[in-house]
Amino acid sequence: MSQAVTRPIAHLDDTPSTPGKFKTSPYIHRLRFYSFTKFTVWSSFFLAIVVFCFIFSSPSSVPSSRRSLGSDSSWGGSDWERRVSRSAHRRTDSGLTVFVTGAAGFVGTHVSVALKRRGDGVLGLDNFNHYYDPNLKRARQKLLERAGVFVVEGDLNDLSLLQKLFDVVAFTHVMHLAAQAGVRYAMQNPSSYVHSNIAGLVNLLEVSKSANPQPSIVWASSSSVYGLNSKVPFSEKDRTDQPASLYAATKKAGEEITHTYNHIYGLSITGLRFFTVYGPWGRPDMAYFFFTRDIIKGKVLTIYEAADHGTVARDFTYIDDIVKGCLAALDTAKKSTGTGGKKKRPAQFRIFNLGNTAPVPVTDLVSILEKLLKVKAKRLVLPMPRNGDVKFTHANISLAHRELGYRPTTDLETGLKKFVRWYLNYYPGEKKKISSW
Repeated sequence: MSQAVTRPIAHLDDTPSTPGKFKTSPYIHRLRFYSFTKFTVWSSFFLAIVVFCFIFSSPSSVPSSRRSLGSDSSWGGSDWERRVSRSAHRRTDSGLTVFVTGAAGFVGTHVSVALKRRGDGVLGLDNFNHYYDPNLKRARQKLLERAGVFVVEGDLNDLSLLQKLFDVVAFTHVMHLAAQAGVRYAMQNPSSYVHSNIAGLVNLLEVSKSANPQPSIVWASSSSVYGLNSKVPFSEKDRTDQPASLYAATKKAGEEITHTYNHIYGLSITGLRFFTVYGPWGRPDMAYFFFTRDIIKGKVLTIYEAADHGTVARDFTYIDDIVKGCLAALDTAKKSTGTGGKKKRPAQFRIFNLGNTAPVPVTDLVSILEKLLKVKAKRLVLPMPRNGDVKFTHANISLAHRELGYRPTTDLETGLKKFVRWYLNYYPGEKKKISSW
């Protein structure tokens, strides 16, 4: 089995990872299962999500500003095609040619750079939406350009753009990382999750199954699919029929949809359930990111606790470890078995947890940031609201270890040290605020 070898983005993150993990705290206890009759409820909910998908993704329902994301960006022409082909060129015949969606996102940037550095061909796609600061995404785009990766600006729901890209490049693999992220935002803009996470996924699968040859597909699901599951650590064999948020429901729907395309059309599918990814170039909507910002600014941190003053914890996973898992999934993905949209024989279908196996209380996360920033945080502890968040996550990674050789090595303090160094370099004004205290 091939072992993926990656290097971090060196110019801002050159500290080697230190082996070791925080141990699982004793606060995590097994809880009883909910009645299996909830399976019927989930089945009904899943069908409702699919119907919702087609209602909201139809041209008459999707706002014009979102429908035209692909057409607003200029694409096509000989110069554009040369840029696409040059970016997708692989250095050796044995290398991969990978289409990375969400390439200007957090994980997408790191995966794209790692693939390009080892000689694979990489072409990116991103719609540069405004869910969080698009300037950060543009900065990642510049990083990708320096690495030789061209990011096409467009939307997954622009079917003509996808078809054109697949006509220009014969992709061996698709690394599908584009998605509407965030648990709480789903309460404000639910249709964006259906538009991106379901309709966009179906478009990508439609183009992929019709390609000749069909690419192998690796895509980002989420640990959120475990929802209200009370059995820990979370295993790929556990039930995932109790989503706690619309985001989780769309990711669960994605797992069912990809299974359908695997079964009918012979697409090779690997789903990766990420557990709370963090690190340099991360997402500003994640707690570790905005806690760092608010500690520096002297703002009060709202820290949630579970019922009866219970601990809220996450299986924080450093970006370099996630990248290794993604590359290993690509390297071990078997070829799709269909041609011209017709399946010839059964195809590979896999789902893996990619986590750190070491849940850490959010209060400990804050303490580490205080230590690294040398600033005392102002804390406000409140009961956890019913906004889709769950009180803990904990990955069982034995399957990924066995099948992918996945071995996370970065403990939370080591990873946060790298993140804080990047943050203070990227936002130099914040460093001045700390120095002035």
